[in-house]
Amino acid sequence: MAESAPGAKSDGYTGRGKPAPESAPPPATNFRDYPRQDFVETLDDAVSTFSLDTDRTSFQLALNWARSGYQVDPASVRAEEWVNAFDYQYTLPNRDRFAITADVLPHPLDRDKHLARLAFQAPEIVDNVPLNVTLVLDASGSMSSGNRVAIAREAADSIRKSLDSQDRIAVVHFTNDVIRRFTVEHERPSDEDVKWSISQLAPRGSTNVQAGLDLGVRLANEARRDRPEAHNYIILMSDGVANVDATNPFAILESAYDPDRGNPLRIITVGVGIENYNDYLLEQIAQYGNGWYRYLSDTAQARTTFSRENWIALSTPFADQTRAQVTWNPDLVESWRIIGYENRVTSDESFTEDRKEFAEIPSGAATTVFYELELRERGWDRDSSAAGRLAGIELRWVMPGNGMSVSQQSEFWADRPSRPFTSWTSEDPLLAFGAVVALAADRYSATDYGYRFQWEDFDILREATEYLGRPLGGLQSYQDFAFLLKHVMRDMQARPGRDDSSGYSR
Repeated sequence: MAESAPGAKSDGYTGRGKPAPESAPPPATNFRDYPRQDFVETLDDAVSTFSLDTDRTSFQLALNWARSGYQVDPASVRAEEWVNAFDYQYTLPNRDRFAITADVLPHPLDRDKHLARLAFQAPEIVDNVPLNVTLVLDASGSMSSGNRVAIAREAADSIRKSLDSQDRIAVVHFTNDVIRRFTVEHERPSDEDVKWSISQLAPRGSTNVQAGLDLGVRLANEARRDRPEAHNYIILMSDGVANVDATNPFAILESAYDPDRGNPLRIITVGVGIENYNDYLLEQIAQYGNGWYRYLSDTAQARTTFSRENWIALSTPFADQTRAQVTWNPDLVESWRIIGYENRVTSDESFTEDRKEFAEIPSGAATTVFYELELRERGWDRDSSAAGRLAGIELRWVMPGNGMSVSQQSEFWADRPSRPFTSWTSEDPLLAFGAVVALAADRYSATDYGYRFQWEDFDILREATEYLGRPLGGLQSYQDFAFLLKHVMRDMQARPGRDDSSGYSR
């Protein structure tokens, strides 16, 4: 961690109206800037369908930029990944279903609106299924920047050490092509050739992700045939800067196609580096490869992320191809808007289809989603059984190992909040904290559209964050977010042409 601790008063926020030094421009990074979701009238469309998401790379990347003195590119912000970076301490279910939490609370930025939070908590399950792990390591010249190789090597060796004798691991290095002398087919994690191959990771040439992933898929498929009872993970560690053969994530995945639904190959991507980094490629390969995406900023984070305890949970799938459908009650909800999930929203018709781009959910993982709502006054006063039913909720997923489709249904009942948002910060600090994170990420991701900074909104969110420091200030996660929020506000303040109007109707 940087010397200046996140959350300290010296973290760079100078206060409104005072001059603030501008951070360095964002480093060269390839993002896909997805359009934000609009409000939808329930009389036109009451149904919201989306894939669950447990990634948190967007937040970790932004935090690393801020600590390194860079501006945070609004295009890099995926609000759902900021929200899902934090632990909200949901109650774990005690069976083979998700625990669904639903809350409605006042909107801190608009008195005419409310926020709804839906959370889907997977159970922690004991899974003694062995693992086949295939490491695909980027040994290209771009990995020479900073400490990328050291981070990737540490992560790879941490994964190896997390495995036990029933597991198997293979190693692939790639540059312009696969480096054959470093290829190790699946062996026990204690194998000396495996250790040696990981230790030899070094930057050498160009970046042919397709060649590395193609060989990784071939080796993983062979291991799956030999050990059909095992879970199968392909872990791509790279800065994502593909410049040889296929450079589009879908073209790369096409050559690495896996038709097996019952026991799929799960492609995990692990990103390293700051400058010259391809977030879009790594994020899409993971999403459409039935896996998940992580970003590592240093070797300590690599050791923590892939410690045995964490890796056992991450490598124990509870649900594959997991998606949710929320049907809002038009008697109570006039309009709705999902915060984030821009590249996870899907058509309502696709909800019944099992698709690889729908997320894998590991054991014990949680997905949180926030909605902005406009509620109808008359609906809450009606004396009927539907007066407090805000929505119906359905989850669908595929059971790992057998490909069986599963459905789970629930209902969202709530009282109309009568207390101000400041009361909620005391009553349920983690709920309020999630709301602040969601709104900060959502509003900051919009600052490139028309260049209208919602300064009043950010000031309110900053004050709420400071207030939440009383119950949550001892958490490193809270300190990191407080630091990041003040960092982006400082840079917004320093950029010329700032517009103080909120940009939103009130």
